[in-house]
Amino acid sequence: MEHSWVDKETAETNLGDARLNRRLGAMLEALEQRPGQSLPTAFQDWSNTKAAYRFLSNENVSEDKILEGHFAASALRIQATEGPILILQDTTEFNFKRADPDKIGFTKSSTGRK
Repeated sequence: MEHSWVDKETAETNLGDARLNRRLGAMLEALEQRPGQSLPTAFQDWSNTKAAYRFLSNENVSEDKILEGHFAASALRIQATEGPILILQDTTEFNFKRADPDKIGFTKSSTGRK
């Protein structure tokens, strides 16, 4: 039986309760289906959304514990290769919202010629 990416990515995650581990997997699968969406949109109904909020507020759940499985899976992927490992990171953030967009005004005119 082939394991899903979620199973592989969370195999070493231990939140102290099998139900919490399963909930993390279910949440990751839902978020995969709707990337970038809010939790209510990603989870589609109130019961799943409420379960996600309960999961995130559980004292046994922390960022470190959630990422533990991901770090272990990443280490296995690195060990499985002999070639160079590229680690890409982009922490760039853009915010184009303005309190008063009219204050920006006309910023530049370009005719495509120099």
